[in-house]
Amino acid sequence: MGKTTGFLEYKRQNETFETPKQRIKNYTEFTIPLKESELQEQGARCMDCGIPFCQSGCPLGNFIPDFNDKVYKGKWKEAVAILHRTNNFPEFTGRLCPAPCEEACVLGINEDPVTIENIEKNIVETAFSEGWITPQPPENRTDKTVAIIGSGPAGLAAAQQLNRAGHTVVVFERDNKVGGLLRYGIPDFKMEKHIIDRRVKILEAEGITFKTNVHVGKTIEVDTLKSNFDAVVLCGGATVKRSIPIPGADLKGVTQAMDFLKLNNQYVDGLVDSKTIISAKNKKVIVIGGGDTGSDCIGTSNRHGATSVVNFEILNKPTEGRPAHQPWPYWPMKLKTTSSHQEGVTRFFSISTKAFIGDKNGHLKALQTVEVEWFFKDGERPQLKEIEGSEKEWECDLALLALGFTGAEPTLAEQFGLDMDFRTNIKASTKDYATNVSGIFTAGDMRRGQSLIVWAISEGRQAAHYVDRYLMGSSHLPLKDDFDLPRV
Repeated sequence: MGKTTGFLEYKRQNETFETPKQRIKNYTEFTIPLKESELQEQGARCMDCGIPFCQSGCPLGNFIPDFNDKVYKGKWKEAVAILHRTNNFPEFTGRLCPAPCEEACVLGINEDPVTIENIEKNIVETAFSEGWITPQPPENRTDKTVAIIGSGPAGLAAAQQLNRAGHTVVVFERDNKVGGLLRYGIPDFKMEKHIIDRRVKILEAEGITFKTNVHVGKTIEVDTLKSNFDAVVLCGGATVKRSIPIPGADLKGVTQAMDFLKLNNQYVDGLVDSKTIISAKNKKVIVIGGGDTGSDCIGTSNRHGATSVVNFEILNKPTEGRPAHQPWPYWPMKLKTTSSHQEGVTRFFSISTKAFIGDKNGHLKALQTVEVEWFFKDGERPQLKEIEGSEKEWECDLALLALGFTGAEPTLAEQFGLDMDFRTNIKASTKDYATNVSGIFTAGDMRRGQSLIVWAISEGRQAAHYVDRYLMGSSHLPLKDDFDLPRV
């Protein structure tokens, strides 16, 4: 497996980027790929561990040492076959996943881990460029029908798996194009949308039907779905945006990050004009929230031509290295500096927004903050305390709230008669992904809450197995831990 001494001979080598000055002129991807020989060297760094912790660190259970070995040996067609055994959409995860597999890499104990995510992306891109990824419709069809509500990564994965089992699958999407947050939440400079379209064409050719601009519960009745389909899988995501209940939150200029990003993605796609977007041009922008969505707002604001971009995070500044209480192979909460941060932003940690201040016309002109400190005690929730005398006022024309999501919209749960859990997710067990109503299943963020794309794909695959078993009495669709079953 791999080159025995590869991890001693080769250092980690990442893709490089166009300069910030170049890339903020447009919304296209800006990575500069490694040469094939360099990628083979990166594959050679895989250590052939006795226990591949990378594989267990991956929510999909990808066979990482296996495809690394094929890349090292130049056997790209075999590599993509291995990759697709567990991951329906490596072109998404290879661009957007935070790579928990790399944090679990054994080499990462005392060296830089293997560049697993970049290898994954290059495997699938090589396969597409060589024409190896073609539609694979099922040989036989059952008489069962399945409705998937939501076309994000969970819905797409569930749809492809159930279609492979021979069922007739229809995916309903309330927006005008397929993809969910992949399309409307992720900026094009992180993933251009033709990447989604390319895969959707494959899924359509395999026999999956997509119906867009269909809002279940509004433009189509829930009872219609229940009567026309043998099973329904809810994959609508966790879409209730978290807000800040402070004075001035209703001022013009206080904007939810996802509203800002969605309109901009629609503009880039030619669906709306420049007058429709929420523009950051010539504005003092403050992004509240230090996660990936906040980072996406920073990159987008710089492309608009913001006068300044500031980022607030209420939590303490993370450490540069792995924290002592999060040892290998656990996921560490380290300081993350993204390509968008490198394009221009001033970051502040341990800071809380107390009020938005408006002018006489109701437009945001400033916001007020206070510095905070956190107190941690074993077995107790962290306690937040404001630092007296640290209040400050900041000029601001556009405040973007990148605070995540609180759960699923209750509409579908109410209309289907489904239970919701205390976190306002649709209640369903990982044992079978079934809700309290027979024939109704759920997966992805709608079941587990806001999470990663790689988890959404995993959830969709897992749910598909149980839906197939519900319909047919048994299923050959693989579960993550069914290593003895043939993978599809």
